[in-house]
Amino acid sequence: MADKRFKPKKRPSPARNHVALLIVLAVLLVGSCFMFIPPQEKIHQGLDVQGGLSIVMEASKAGDAGVSVEEMEAARQIIERRVNLLGASEASVQMQGSNQLLVQIPGSIDQTQALSTIGQTGLLEFVNLADVSEQEDVQSLESGSVVSDQQLNEMLAFDQVSEEQIDAELSNGRVPAGMYAMTSYSIDESGSQTYTTYHLLALEPDSYTPIFTGADIDSVSVSQESEIGTTFAVNLDLNGEATEAFAEVTRELVATNGKIAIILDGAIQSAPAVQSAITDGNVAITGDYTLKDANSLKTVLESGSLPVTLGVISSQVIGPTLGQEALFQGVLVALIGLALVAIYLFVFYRGIGLLTSAAIAVFAVLYLGILAVLSYFNQFALSLAGIAGIVLSIGVAADSSILVLERFKEEIRMGRSVRASSITGVRHAIITSIDADLVTMISALALFFISVGAVKGFGLTLALGVVCDILTMLIFKAPLIRLLAPKIITRHPGFWGVREDEEIAVQAGELVRGEQ
Repeated sequence: MADKRFKPKKRPSPARNHVALLIVLAVLLVGSCFMFIPPQEKIHQGLDVQGGLSIVMEASKAGDAGVSVEEMEAARQIIERRVNLLGASEASVQMQGSNQLLVQIPGSIDQTQALSTIGQTGLLEFVNLADVSEQEDVQSLESGSVVSDQQLNEMLAFDQVSEEQIDAELSNGRVPAGMYAMTSYSIDESGSQTYTTYHLLALEPDSYTPIFTGADIDSVSVSQESEIGTTFAVNLDLNGEATEAFAEVTRELVATNGKIAIILDGAIQSAPAVQSAITDGNVAITGDYTLKDANSLKTVLESGSLPVTLGVISSQVIGPTLGQEALFQGVLVALIGLALVAIYLFVFYRGIGLLTSAAIAVFAVLYLGILAVLSYFNQFALSLAGIAGIVLSIGVAADSSILVLERFKEEIRMGRSVRASSITGVRHAIITSIDADLVTMISALALFFISVGAVKGFGLTLALGVVCDILTMLIFKAPLIRLLAPKIITRHPGFWGVREDEEIAVQAGELVRGEQ
């Protein structure tokens, strides 16, 4: 039988593990740089930094009915979808109290369009005019003495009609969307001026039964009404039940060219005559829409109808000048803080202070990379409160670094070798730092999950800073010190600032031997 000899299995080299951690770190650093450069484009900025639109809306229901929590949450989700469909980046919609919503839209956006789009109830109905019991508005539609909201706005712009002469509530100089009927006119004594009063065409809810509503729409799109025209149509694709109901009504009306009223939030948008039966479920809403108006209507229909009526209490456009100045000052303070910490560490800790300064630089790169990733997924926007959290996180990282250095030097003063101190001292220091970081993390998460508004941004950036600090200690400080300790730091104790600690250890040893 052949002589078999069993050799003990070699343990993996500690140095190899340290190098592997540093390679992982290098990959993370490269990825972070790729994600956040340039930071002004890759990291989203909040409302208080880049400016934008802030709106407070109040919910109400018909009569004295109260608004439930479930209805407010449904309204919040619908408004959030509408704001996102407007193309706004990192907008927020939050509940205030029991019946208010705070809408914050960072960046440059058309205030009038935003207000008219997100505030609409969004209840779309198609109604057979022949079945409407309210005849006054029907007669106006039949006679053709109507104008669209776009035409009425043009008349306002050219002073052909004053705001006081329009029997409708105006919003920022823009009349509500819909059709308006001329109710009266007169001529002054000179016979040269005509005064006309208009009122919004709207049907009472109990005067008709809709053929179908917006809930029966599968998809919405926008297209030009004609190849050479400048107006746009909103195209609807109906579900099976609505397709069948609409086909039946249009078959009945095609012989008499009957009209179907398209009603949005109680206001008649248009009332086209039926020229042929529509059996494929493809319906177009027309009404002299511009591309912007058509896209706004598309946004409202895609997001669904609100369960409550939302009225705008206040709207404010926040300029970016103050926010950008504050951002510059915050970044400047952060850079000055980093520079002062680096100088302090080098003066008091010499060479190993440089390692800690490098650790803070690694901390900053990882931090920016995480912020950029969250911004990419629209989960973060930098606010002034967030900048305060970042500055505080730098202090937390510096504190952890100093704790590691002091424990490392303390172990050497206790008589251990530089190599042994790099293992036990750094391990004990990291455990203590993580304990302190977790206390800070609990406070930061409490601020993020419990508070509202700007305080959430402070809590988020502080929590992310704690995560980056722990990550930096584990995959940069510990492996790098342990790699350098056996040879580099041991051979040049003066440069690395541990010679005095070794001398203290020697003196303490001699003193002990002398006493013995």
